[in-house]
Amino acid sequence: MQYPASVQDHPTVQQAVRLLDGLGDPRFGQTLVSCLDDTLARTIRPMPDGTAFVVTGDIPAMWLRDSSTQMMPYLALLRDAPALQDLVLAVLRRQFGQIARNPYANAFNAEPSGRAHDPEDLCDDPWVWEQKYEVDSLAFPLLLAQRFWAATGRTDHLAEALRTVRTVISVWRTEQDHERLSPYRFLRRSGPPSDTLPNAGRGTPVDRTGMTWSGFRPSDDACRYGYNVPANLCAAAALDGAAELARHVHDTDLAEDAGRLAAELREAVVRHGTVHHDEFGLIYAYEVDGYGNALMLDDANMPGLLSLPLVANVPVTDPLYLATRRFALSPANPTFHRGTAAEGIGSPHTPAEHIWPIALAVRGLTSTDETERIDALRTLIATDAGTGAMHESFHKDDPRRFTRPWFSWANAMYAELALDVVGLGTRRLWASTG
Repeated sequence: MQYPASVQDHPTVQQAVRLLDGLGDPRFGQTLVSCLDDTLARTIRPMPDGTAFVVTGDIPAMWLRDSSTQMMPYLALLRDAPALQDLVLAVLRRQFGQIARNPYANAFNAEPSGRAHDPEDLCDDPWVWEQKYEVDSLAFPLLLAQRFWAATGRTDHLAEALRTVRTVISVWRTEQDHERLSPYRFLRRSGPPSDTLPNAGRGTPVDRTGMTWSGFRPSDDACRYGYNVPANLCAAAALDGAAELARHVHDTDLAEDAGRLAAELREAVVRHGTVHHDEFGLIYAYEVDGYGNALMLDDANMPGLLSLPLVANVPVTDPLYLATRRFALSPANPTFHRGTAAEGIGSPHTPAEHIWPIALAVRGLTSTDETERIDALRTLIATDAGTGAMHESFHKDDPRRFTRPWFSWANAMYAELALDVVGLGTRRLWASTG
């Protein structure tokens, strides 16, 4: 099947470019078109089974999380665009099949080639590129499935989506009691400590809290403590959407099961995932272990604390979120950097003093201040090193020092923000009023 290779002539994109031009810099609209078209032209591979394989950019594998976010901006363009609808649906069906094959894997090959990030990993499934278990890897396809339905009204993916929901619920319930029930282990003999799990591959010990355990963060780095707070809140939001889909097809039992688990995750976060900070008051921790240990930082990857309104049904006006936001965007957050080129959140995954364009876009998307939103757009344009594309990260004082020249997730986040700034984005699909 052939999918669109460009959206340059799409009426919504043309309208967005005109409105962005009105902000005074033609690069705003030019970069929107180039980011959207780059994903369509260079990352999508139609497969013989009617699905679509999506590379993350300069790595030849398909991440469940990345491929979901790569599709998110197109949800704003789906009205009267059946070919784009079919593309998103083909990606979803690929994701559903990948989760059915191995729900603990985060990234997959297009064929059973045996290609892998590290051939010595414990997982020997030739379809799996990497088996770093991350809660968000299961949450993001569910978010995409619900938002696709909300954007289009199409229901031809719901049977597969709800089978996937049952698989996801089973895994997340198992991982609520990781120490006793989990079959998952991850050991990597090469690379830094962040690329493997201690304790014979089980991860650092955790006590049962009601949250669901994750071996790795959305950055693909190992969790210091096994309960990643933003990932649990994202999982709860994914379950909210799953319950809505289940109710639509009158599957009351599945809707109730998804709703119960979502409530358990949120209640556990309130009990175990919040801490009192001397400067900011009650805020969310990034990771906890149930034994009283908490990691106080935010990471540029989604889901992170800054991105909770975008991926976790947390209102932008929620007092707990606003206090956490102030922490995340301050020097109290160890990953926050302020330099001569920009200020923003980075990640231990990339070099010191590097800021992530993804986090800059998230800051704009989750702000209620129009000046801050446009400033985020301007900063993204000013720090692209003249390439017309977003990168994984760049040095706070010198954007010419960047990581990953081709990172489609970052391009998608620019597109999300640019469309949103001019009122043509996906906000209606994710904004929560509490």
